[in-house]
Amino acid sequence: MRIDIVTLFPGMVEGPIAESILGKARERGLVDIRVVNLRDHATGKHRVTDDYQFGGGGGMVLKPEPLFAAVEALRTEEARVVLLDPRGRRFTQAIARELSAVGHLILLAGRYEGVDERVSAALADDELSIGDYVLTGGELPALVVTDAVARLIPGVLGDAEAAGRDSFASGLLEGPQYTRPEEFRGLRVPDVLLSGDHAKIARWRRVHAIWRTWRRRPELLETAALTPAEQKLVEEFRRGKGPDEVWTRSA
Repeated sequence: MRIDIVTLFPGMVEGPIAESILGKARERGLVDIRVVNLRDHATGKHRVTDDYQFGGGGGMVLKPEPLFAAVEALRTEEARVVLLDPRGRRFTQAIARELSAVGHLILLAGRYEGVDERVSAALADDELSIGDYVLTGGELPALVVTDAVARLIPGVLGDAEAAGRDSFASGLLEGPQYTRPEEFRGLRVPDVLLSGDHAKIARWRRVHAIWRTWRRRPELLETAALTPAEQKLVEEFRRGKGPDEVWTRSA
């Protein structure tokens, strides 16, 4: 997979994509991530990329010419152009899975007051926002999208099944996780996780995932694929039952 990140500030992007899992995936040729300096596609002596708004108003707006030129230089037949913009649709795990099947992504990082509307209307195939807040630019959102998409590419994660256990992969938040030591400052790892009974462990994790989702993101339960028995668990949570009480009784 190829991902081009078009930005006015390449230094904000180069560091993170060279580290950790993304860096290793690039070295192994699993994903080709390129950082493109928008200013290289601007014209004129000063390579200007922004200008004042027509109609007045504070702040500068990115000009359409360099963005169109950059995309036209990068575009392949399978390319999908995504503008990172707080007005876009909210990025989710489902969208990450959708984009991971695309052979070539071109991510446009907005800046300043925004981007000329003609980029949205005639250049971008999609617009994405990573949340209901405004950042100084689209570089961090572009990195978020890159990381979320790249880790879904086969071979990027060491554990082939890891992505399927993530929060949101099943429509639920992921349940509790523990590692050594078995006891730390009086806090013990639940006995079931030390039992070696994989069926019980899977059941315990599922119950706790439903519980955590109900407590922290209850709206996710409206679309999660719950069995009738798991729907009853949610009702018990609403009546004040805790996950361990419910799991112990139903195990």
